[in-house]
Amino acid sequence: MTPKELKQILQALVEHGVSELTLETPDYKLTVRRGGEVQVVAVPQTVPTPAPVLAPLPQAEAPAPPPPAPVEAPKPPAQDECAGCVEIRAPIVGTFYRAPAPDAPPYVKEGDRVEKGQVLCIIEAMKLMNEIESEVSGIVRKILVQNGEPVEYGQPLFLIQPV
Repeated sequence: MTPKELKQILQALVEHGVSELTLETPDYKLTVRRGGEVQVVAVPQTVPTPAPVLAPLPQAEAPAPPPPAPVEAPKPPAQDECAGCVEIRAPIVGTFYRAPAPDAPPYVKEGDRVEKGQVLCIIEAMKLMNEIESEVSGIVRKILVQNGEPVEYGQPLFLIQPV
């Protein structure tokens, strides 16, 4: 791996908010975590070849990413907030988007009536856009995530009151 390739990987991590990446080849294993920690582990081979040496990039070229913001555990909705509502949860880790494009209207708004199978949002994971569909027919009572926020697996996204 060349220093230029490593720099591109580090820039992609910062741009896409990835907190950890592991890359394995027959020659080495590279693990990068946000905050600048880099580990290179040589893997034994049948034909000995020198392991690549990765030097830290100068600060002027690749500024250290800001420390990750503390992640609060998702709070369960209060019972009186929406009695009898169904939680639609994130099936994957990724970035939550309310609309199919930045200039498009959102799929749903609070107060909208939705049908089972209707698209509620998109979660982007590894450059793939995953449509998240409603599990029930009902009325969207609460949208629990802001547009563009990262979401965790199982995190509540919507409260829908069945009708």
